[in-house]
Amino acid sequence: MTKQNVQQIIDWIKEYFNKNSFAKGVVLGMSGGKDSLVVAKLCTLALGKEKVFGVIMPNGKMKDINDAIVTCQLLGIDYDIVDIESSYNDIITKTKEILEKRGKTLTDVSTINTAPRLRMTTLYAVAGSMGYLVANTSNLSERMVGYSTKWGDSVGDFAPIANFTKNEVCEIGLLLGLPVNLVTKTPSDGLSGKSDEDKLGITYDSLDNIIRTGTKNNDYEKILRMYKNSTHKRGSIPAPSSNMNNFLEELTRE
Repeated sequence: MTKQNVQQIIDWIKEYFNKNSFAKGVVLGMSGGKDSLVVAKLCTLALGKEKVFGVIMPNGKMKDINDAIVTCQLLGIDYDIVDIESSYNDIITKTKEILEKRGKTLTDVSTINTAPRLRMTTLYAVAGSMGYLVANTSNLSERMVGYSTKWGDSVGDFAPIANFTKNEVCEIGLLLGLPVNLVTKTPSDGLSGKSDEDKLGITYDSLDNIIRTGTKNNDYEKILRMYKNSTHKRGSIPAPSSNMNNFLEELTRE
């Protein structure tokens, strides 16, 4: 990773917004982690800090909320806090009632995934009202093993670091001159009390090595299985072909 690589990302963001000139700025969720920090910094350099808006979204408690606030202040971007707890609790309560009537229970996975989806709903409500676009903050390592919530943190209008591994995102952060303690902090979801690596059962070093070199280490088969099982998170919505002409597509090719 070089400064030239970082500049290419910044230029890419500029070009994206030039093509989408209707967009007045960018909004993104600020978690207190390195990914949102790096993406926010890249956007400030590409568009100006006055066009970047951060939203901090605790679900009642938020372990890294102080880091999220410090990050926004460090970057000099406008931000606000939206506590999703009441909405989250209402959805969980009503969903449990629906399932219990049918002899079913709400799974842990469904419970966990509700919060990220509420956060994305919040970001799009803000973005749509401000005329902004939503920045996705997922990295390549997470995407390759499905460590994201479908229609939650896996979506956005553009994704500046989606093709860079977790370790490469750290390198980008350091090249941008961001605080070492924030860039190198242990990645975690801030909810389970466990690190990402504990939850995944693999290290990012091992995962990133496989992604970039294809080395068949001890984690290879597990990572390959995770990759295959999460394919549905990375593609577009499947749909059958109509076998009919689509003149709008023809127009975009001209």
